Amino acid sequence: MLTTLRRIILEFSQDTQMQSALERMVSQVKNALKTDCCSIYLADYTQQHFVLMASDGLAQDSFGQTTIGFSEGLIGLVGQREEPLNIANARNHLHYVHAPEVKEDHFNAFLGTPIIHQRKVLGILSIQQQHARHFSENEEAFLVTLAAQLANALANAEVKKLFSQGVEQVHGVKQLVGIPGAPGIAMSQIVVCQPKADLSTLALQKVSPEQQKLQVKRFEQALTTTRLDFEQLSQKLTGIVTDDNLAIFDVYIQLLEQADIRQEVSKKIAQGWQAESALKLVIEHYVRQFEAIEDSYLRERASDIRDLGNRVLLNFQNEHKQTLTLPGAFILLAQDVTPAMLAEYQHKGLKAIVSMSGSTNSHAAILAHALELPAIMGLTAVPLAQLEHQQAIVDGFSGELFINPDETLKREYQHLIAQERELTEKIQQEIHLPTITPDGNVIELQLNAGLSVGFDRPENLGALGIGLYRTEIPFMNRHCFPSEHEQTQLYAEILASCAQHTVTMRTLDVGGDKSLPYFPIVEDNPFLGWRGIRITLDHPEIFLVQVRAMMRASQTHQNLEIMLPMISNVSEVDESIRLINQAYFEVQAEIKSELGPNYDHVVNKLARPKVGIMLEVPSVIFQIEELAKRVDFFSVGSNDLTQYLLAVDRNNVQVANLHDAYHPAVLRALDQIAKQSAKYSVPLSLCGELSGQPAGALLLLAMGFDKLSMNGHNIARIKWVIRHIDFNVAKQILSHTLTLTTAKQVHGYLNEQLEMLGLGGFTRAGM
Repeated sequence: MLTTLRRIILEFSQDTQMQSALERMVSQVKNALKTDCCSIYLADYTQQHFVLMASDGLAQDSFGQTTIGFSEGLIGLVGQREEPLNIANARNHLHYVHAPEVKEDHFNAFLGTPIIHQRKVLGILSIQQQHARHFSENEEAFLVTLAAQLANALANAEVKKLFSQGVEQVHGVKQLVGIPGAPGIAMSQIVVCQPKADLSTLALQKVSPEQQKLQVKRFEQALTTTRLDFEQLSQKLTGIVTDDNLAIFDVYIQLLEQADIRQEVSKKIAQGWQAESALKLVIEHYVRQFEAIEDSYLRERASDIRDLGNRVLLNFQNEHKQTLTLPGAFILLAQDVTPAMLAEYQHKGLKAIVSMSGSTNSHAAILAHALELPAIMGLTAVPLAQLEHQQAIVDGFSGELFINPDETLKREYQHLIAQERELTEKIQQEIHLPTITPDGNVIELQLNAGLSVGFDRPENLGALGIGLYRTEIPFMNRHCFPSEHEQTQLYAEILASCAQHTVTMRTLDVGGDKSLPYFPIVEDNPFLGWRGIRITLDHPEIFLVQVRAMMRASQTHQNLEIMLPMISNVSEVDESIRLINQAYFEVQAEIKSELGPNYDHVVNKLARPKVGIMLEVPSVIFQIEELAKRVDFFSVGSNDLTQYLLAVDRNNVQVANLHDAYHPAVLRALDQIAKQSAKYSVPLSLCGELSGQPAGALLLLAMGFDKLSMNGHNIARIKWVIRHIDFNVAKQILSHTLTLTTAKQVHGYLNEQLEMLGLGGFTRAGM
């Protein structure tokens, strides 16, 4: 029976036509179980009923016509109870409803089971037989197992079905939901952009030894042409966005010039691979490496690497660059929207972008924000071709994409566009003002950075320094650990960019989920394994070199703070501080030796930087008193803290919806941390996604957090929210929020309160 189950699911998934897939599936089930009838009903939540879609045993002319209300009949009862229903004589059952058009009067036995995907009933699968009997345990087990496996396949098929003309005519407007990438609303026609060159589809080829020099030459020529491409794309945006945003293209050029990538491609060519194949092997290696990273900011760099590789491939192939036929105004949709696409189309009527992949940390999302283009990232997989030329509304606040909107929806969004324009003007007027509530409570807003501080310069965004600088990237784009000198140069640039404010650098935070190519780590459960401070304490030679580099880099501006990741106990802090002190005294002695007698005349002598820890492992919540005696500040990593508190892997699509920082347990934990930090007079910040959300910032303000660190595009609106709400009002909202028992209640209450405070634009347009 297991083989039969697998065959039924496989054939269903492979069929491109949903109706034929359903009809074949019910016949296969009927034959496998030797019953007289098998039927499938799909849920229509807009009409609140189930629709008979296919059957082998019921009248064919009732397919798509017969409907049963969610609270009607045996089918409705199965949906309500969300469990199988096995009845010997269905016509005698209290909930039986006679439907003459399906011609089922001769059936008695009934077994129905719900098809459920992520807690939502998608439909009902049923079998019937003329003989009155209870179906056996084996028959019931088969049907339940099939329904469970069918759920995923059906969920994917349902998305595709939304765009078939027949269903469109019946159900009207379709709504898809992705990740809000950049705020704003746009209404226009969709234009689909397919990649001009795609490494993923390239077949690997080898060449003879005598061709290897030619392959290296071709590779170098392609790199040179690609560099010129990115310089030209940057020029197209010059004067439209700030130099900080243009530095996104500098990142691409830096990646092109990485000695490691050149060396690795050349090495693959020396092994006999064609230049294009060598590029594919190297790029896909880096893409896999970045995609495995837990940190969402770093994980999004995989898109940059992939785009870079495809650009080089395009120049390898030397193909004529196709141009899209564009209407006067359009929404750009692609599997992976890149900064290069934005630069190419932003002056040609581009109104918004929709990317099937990516997140708010994508460079495309960051650049879209700078260009004031609404963006949706990470949209549910849909057939791109069927969206070509469709009219749509992009809601970059909520992540909603509406296909073929009706006039009522259009009018609603036109009103929202007018409101948004007015709100944006107000926000920009206060971007460089202090972050202070009307009743005088001050909180600092800082920037999260990592790949390149150049395109996220804090002072241009209204931020006071960098609250989290991720140091992993210099370690990852290499074939060996970076030297102390290399690290010193990089850190010095970062510290100089924020000379008047502090820069909090997190020590190396790698592990099984974000491994280094030259330092592989294989674990069954990397999120709970050897990572962060655990690795660097086990390898003090890595830790000491990095800390020494940080201290040398801070010699001029003295604005460095060091932050330790993944701390779970006091002994880790003690050992880290011992090593930091060792590094400090070593560097201080070396500087004295280098300067000789002149050292006494140095005004800004090297000072030991402040040291803090990330509160992201739940165990530290119960050790704050001891930790407060050892460190200078605390910084909550709310993303990981939420993940560990709720036992939810937010990268797992099956449970990602359970990862919610507004869960009462998470909010109460944060409030407890804030109270304990205040009790022991330890400055407290938060550097997770919660700080960049208006409702989250309001709660953190009320809890007493001193600093909030966030992505650059959130700073202006968070500043505006804080400047327009009294601290005492925020305290009252927090007090009630902490009494609520579900995340749904919290979201509803906070949306309601922001609306009442005149901040509803931030809720309708995404909390």
